[in-house]
Amino acid sequence: MTALRFAAPDAPAIPLHVLTKAEVEAWRGGLDDRGRTWVDASGFDGSAGSAVSLPGPDGSVVAAAAGLGTAEDAVRRRFTLGAVRSRLPAGTYRLETSLPTEALEEAALGWLLAAYRFDRYKAAKPPKAELVAPDGVDALRIEAIAAGEALTRDLINTPASDMGPEELASAAAALAKEYGASIDVTIGDELLSANLPMIHAVGRASSRAPRLIDMHWGRSGPRLTLVGKGVCFDTGGLNLKPGGSMGLMKKDMGGSATVLGLARMIMSLNLPLRLRVLIPAVENSVSGSSFRPQDVLTSRKGLSVEVNNTDAEGRLVLADALTLASEDGADLLVSMATLTGAARVAVGPDLAPFFTDDDNVASALSAGATRVRDPVWRLPFWDAYEPMIEPAVADLDNAPSGGMAGAITAALFLRRFADVERYVHFDIYGWQPSAAPGRPRGGVGQGARALLDALPRILGLG
Repeated sequence: MTALRFAAPDAPAIPLHVLTKAEVEAWRGGLDDRGRTWVDASGFDGSAGSAVSLPGPDGSVVAAAAGLGTAEDAVRRRFTLGAVRSRLPAGTYRLETSLPTEALEEAALGWLLAAYRFDRYKAAKPPKAELVAPDGVDALRIEAIAAGEALTRDLINTPASDMGPEELASAAAALAKEYGASIDVTIGDELLSANLPMIHAVGRASSRAPRLIDMHWGRSGPRLTLVGKGVCFDTGGLNLKPGGSMGLMKKDMGGSATVLGLARMIMSLNLPLRLRVLIPAVENSVSGSSFRPQDVLTSRKGLSVEVNNTDAEGRLVLADALTLASEDGADLLVSMATLTGAARVAVGPDLAPFFTDDDNVASALSAGATRVRDPVWRLPFWDAYEPMIEPAVADLDNAPSGGMAGAITAALFLRRFADVERYVHFDIYGWQPSAAPGRPRGGVGQGARALLDALPRILGLG
C-alpha cells in the first residue's frame, strides 16, 4: 500500500505560498525585481492547480507558489493542492497561507492523496515533493484518513484474479491483526449451517467459495456496525451482463473496500466505540449450480425472495448480513454497496447517495460531507414504493419490473432486513472515471470521510 505521510516536522522546508487569483498581485508585489520577472515569465496567475517555483542565485528552489483559483473554483474543485504536488520540483515544502482550518485540512489531505499510486503490477513513481504538516491541523488524523483511503483504493483496483472472496478475507484478517481486532470467517457450505442461505445461493456457482467475514474491535462505547457488499466479480449470473457492462465489475466489492478503509481510520484513531464489520464476500458466476430467475430463496430473516434478475445479487447477500447485524443490535448500522445503476443515473459518479429515516443522522452526514469535501446526497426511503418490491409469489422481489426508482426500491429492500433504530444505506460508485486532483482514475472511497466526521455527533462520542 502506498505510504501517504507528511515530512518530518523539523525538516528544512521551502515556503510554499498558497494563493487565490485575487491574492497573486499582492504577493508578487512583495518580491524583488528578479522574482517578479521570473513569475511574470512563468505566466503564473493563481489559476487553480497552477504552480511556480522561484530559484535562488545557485539555481536551487528558495520559494514556490500554488494557485487555488477563484472563489467559484473553491466550490467546484476539491483537493486543488493535490494537483500542484506533481508540478513542484523535488524538495520539502511548508505552507504559507491564510486558509481557515477546514480548508487547510482539505489541502493537506489532498496533498497526501496526490501521492497515491497503484503499483502492484507496474512500478509507479509518486511525486518527489514533500510537505511538512501545516500548523493547526491534526497531522495524525489526516494521515490515518489517507491510509484508510489508500487501502480502499488498493482493494478496488486489484483485479478479481487476485481479489476473490478468499483474498478479500485475507485483507480483512491482515487489518484485524494490525489493530488487534478479532475476526471470524464462515466459508462455503458452512454458510448453510450458519443460516446465511442467500449469501450461499449467490456465491455457490463460483469455484471460489463464498464467505461471510465478521470482524470485531473495541470493548466499550456505542456500537457501530458496517456492512459492505463484497461481490468480488459480478458476471450478472444467468442474467449475464453484456461485455460493456462487465468491464468494471472488479469494483463490485467497492462497498466492502470502503468499510474496510473506514474501519482502518476508526481503529487507527482509536475512536471510543465498539466496531463490527460484516462482509458477504462472493463471486456471482455462472455454472450448473447457479441460482436462477424465478427461484424463490428463503433469507436468514425468514422472508422469502423471488429472484427476478440474478444480476440484482448484491441486495441478496447484504440482506443476510443485515439480519445478522440486527440480531446483535447496533446504535448505528451502515451498509455500503455499489448497488444500482439507477443511483448513477440520478446523481452521477461523484455523489454518493444515502438513505436514512433519521433526520438527525442525515443532517450530521450532510454537514460532515460539506466540511470534509466528501460529497453525499440524501435520497428517500419512499414508503409509497413498498408495493413495488412485493411480488405475487413471495414476500419480496429482488428486481421489480418497470425500471422506475431503482435505487430507492433497492434501499427499501435492504431496509426490510435492518431491524435497528438507526440505519443508513450508501449506494456508492467506488470509481473515479477520469483523473482529478488527489483522485487518479480508478478505485475511490465515497462516504467514508463524511461518516467518520459525523460519527461523534451521531453516536455522542466524547
